[in-house]
Amino acid sequence: MATHKSAEKRNRQNIKANARNSSVKSTVKTAIKNVRDAVASGSKKEELLKAFKAAQKAIATSARKGALSAKTGSRYTSRLANLVNKGAGK
Repeated sequence: MATHKSAEKRNRQNIKANARNSSVKSTVKTAIKNVRDAVASGSKKEELLKAFKAAQKAIATSARKGALSAKTGSRYTSRLANLVNKGAGK
């Protein structure tokens, strides 16, 4: 357990950051799941693109805030775009 004043403060900051990052990552996972569900159910192109744009926004926001690394965010977006393009082509 932290005993120095600065270590105790750092521990409090880490707990807050962890909660914030967990929330942001959960939002990203939900958005990605929504896109995958839309593709699997054979949704219309407009609905598919709407879900994709929402996921893309969530991913970009989390990467900008540092909850995800920039490269991870780019990878997620790229894979979702490929999935959407295959699904919308039907």
